[in-house]
Amino acid sequence: MKSNSLGEFEELVLLMVAALHDEAYGVAILQNLEEKVGKKVNISAIHVALKRLETKSFVKSRYGGITTSRGGRRKKFYVITATGKAALDAQYSLRTSIYQQIPNISFGR
Repeated sequence: MKSNSLGEFEELVLLMVAALHDEAYGVAILQNLEEKVGKKVNISAIHVALKRLETKSFVKSRYGGITTSRGGRRKKFYVITATGKAALDAQYSLRTSIYQQIPNISFGR
């Protein structure tokens, strides 16, 4: 049975896959996440999250062409699925509804 839950890191990776659209592959996701979160991210963590997201049917993958610059290896590209977008929408809705419950309190700024 596939789980529809998203962990925080999975959510960030899925958001980046959606943002990069058809150009989302491991290193591109890594570089963009590091830029956005301002800290180092392990490429292995990216690949593990992508595998989990694919198992949950939140992303699908395809291989690009073989290139000499990559030593004959192909890039594995990811795109978000309708199920993945629905999961992101649900997370956004949940977070927004909770955020809106925060009272308008001055914290001395």
